[in-house]
Amino acid sequence: MSNANPISNPAVIIGGGLAGAKTAEELRERGYAGPIVLIAAETVAPYERPPLSKEFLAGAKALPDFTVHDQNWYRDNDIDLRLHTRATTVDTAAKAVALDDGTSLTYSSLVLATGSSSVHPPIDGADADGVFYLRTVDEASALVDVLGEGKRLAVIGGGWIGLEVAAGARGRGAEVTVVEAASQPLQAALGPEIGDAFADLHREHGVDLRLESKVDAITVDGGRATGLKLADGSTVAADAVLIAVGARPNIEIAEAAGLAVADRGVAVDAGLRTSADDVYAVGDIAAAEHPTLQTRVRTEHWANALNQPAVAAQNILGTAAEYSRMPYFFTDQYDLGMEYRGHSDGYSRVVTRGDVAGREFLAFWVDDDGTVLAGMNVNIWDAGDDIAALVESRRPVDVAKLADPTVPLADLLS
Repeated sequence: MSNANPISNPAVIIGGGLAGAKTAEELRERGYAGPIVLIAAETVAPYERPPLSKEFLAGAKALPDFTVHDQNWYRDNDIDLRLHTRATTVDTAAKAVALDDGTSLTYSSLVLATGSSSVHPPIDGADADGVFYLRTVDEASALVDVLGEGKRLAVIGGGWIGLEVAAGARGRGAEVTVVEAASQPLQAALGPEIGDAFADLHREHGVDLRLESKVDAITVDGGRATGLKLADGSTVAADAVLIAVGARPNIEIAEAAGLAVADRGVAVDAGLRTSADDVYAVGDIAAAEHPTLQTRVRTEHWANALNQPAVAAQNILGTAAEYSRMPYFFTDQYDLGMEYRGHSDGYSRVVTRGDVAGREFLAFWVDDDGTVLAGMNVNIWDAGDDIAALVESRRPVDVAKLADPTVPLADLLS
């Protein structure tokens, strides 16, 4: 167990996103008196990423609005924030981290908060000018610069990022085409049952949504992307192309250090401890044993980056803690707002109540026994606590009553 007393070797945090910043904050606020070093690859202080495809793209927020803390905060709290710096290797036996500037650090505790990177699929033309990904504020700024009235954007991928950018681009007046290989948008995240609601939403707002379509190549003229060539021989003309086909957890440094991995992430227990002494993982990369779900869960959600650091900090300080929050995420697209709680793996059907066509409804992912594994509220904002209670109970419910809007959700557990 880590020593909670002041020590000479720092707590080192690798990763300059929300999870890394919150880990530094939690350590200080919970009384960690030793030095703290936060290694951040970007040139700006850590910030939250969801606004990049939401409010920032829409022009409603600027970077300072979603920066976790300004650089003065790190100075005032005696946190050594090293921007534009990367960790290259971790030696868990020597408790040492090598940095790309040629220096190294010996740590007392190490927290890996390395996040995810955009998947770069092998598509011809993907290296052309005018092809974008969306993971950093620099990438978001570059994308904003090419969107506007009359511009044409082609989006490869109908997941959360692709659809949120499509909504933001339409709000800026751009013409948008979304190309998705699956039969419904968001199929990987929500299954096939709910996709129609999102497909209808985007089509009603003027998006050319092409489902069950595959991209053969990005067309290029003079080194700049001009659109897409699809497998069926059709083409999509565009001034810019966004590739949004998923994220890849950044676990290379963990794998090279010999840490146990699982579910494409770093395997950790419920206290977020890795297989090496005094090494923790939080955020996108943490494949954590969940004490309520009784399975290992890794989700690339903002809520994990926000909340897991408190558990890691407590364990570093010698106070036993487990991460038991249910997975949570949200989206805002046009006039649709949605929250999702739980983990739907193993569901057998989706039960809805409310007006699905009118996009004011609840949806529940249930297993064969009627246990609610996950729940979603769409444009209904007073149901979140009841949905959370259903998911956390792990108790079967009457599915007919679950679908009946006249039966209060709270009554299902009484």
